[in-house]
Amino acid sequence: MSFDPYEFDRSYASSQGDTLGQYTAKTFLWMMLGLLVTFGVAVGCWVTGATWYAALYIPYVHLIVLVATLVISFTMVRRLEKMAVGTAIGLFVLFSALFGFTLSFYLIIFELTSVVLCFLLTAVYFGALAAYGYLTKRDLSGLRTILFSGLIFLIVFGLLSMFIPGLEMFDRIVCLIGIAVFLGYTAYDTQKIRAFYSYYSASPEMLAKASIFSALQLYLDFINLFLYLLRFLGNRRN
Repeated sequence: MSFDPYEFDRSYASSQGDTLGQYTAKTFLWMMLGLLVTFGVAVGCWVTGATWYAALYIPYVHLIVLVATLVISFTMVRRLEKMAVGTAIGLFVLFSALFGFTLSFYLIIFELTSVVLCFLLTAVYFGALAAYGYLTKRDLSGLRTILFSGLIFLIVFGLLSMFIPGLEMFDRIVCLIGIAVFLGYTAYDTQKIRAFYSYYSASPEMLAKASIFSALQLYLDFINLFLYLLRFLGNRRN
């Protein structure tokens, strides 16, 4: 039997007569799938030594992976309405796998107990803010400018710290800002699930793609929150 991606798209879209609760659950399940892929790849690279091999024998591997993830995320943002559902799923899984390789370096740098503790803390904090974002009647759209400004600050600081020695002394302060920013984004992006559902409910196929896109946003909120908590609380290996 041959696999027809277009038939997959049609059958997937035809099953999307979901309630808001079902749509939200599917979005979080996609996010959890992305996290499983990421941590699976990270542990696999760490255990097999693929991380060390890539760092030693593939020039600029960090930049290659970074550019690849940026291209994927930009493609999903700009071409979401035009791409097929299967394509959106494939890009999301590929993005998660590439990020898993990046995360494997943190398993080398930090003690395993710190990684596990920070993951559990991230799950608790993320769950609390996601529940707040989903249940609150308050419109969180007013946070968008503040959160985006905080995100730009984090990006600029990260770039400057690569070229200006001494900025590492502010790392703990920056980590606290990063934790606050991505806690805010967790609530904000969770509330946006309702907006996507209302906007695309008349188009099952677009609703399916919007679910993948929301999952990507929540996935990034979780991962970044985890990394800032790890940098702030984690113990480095000797």
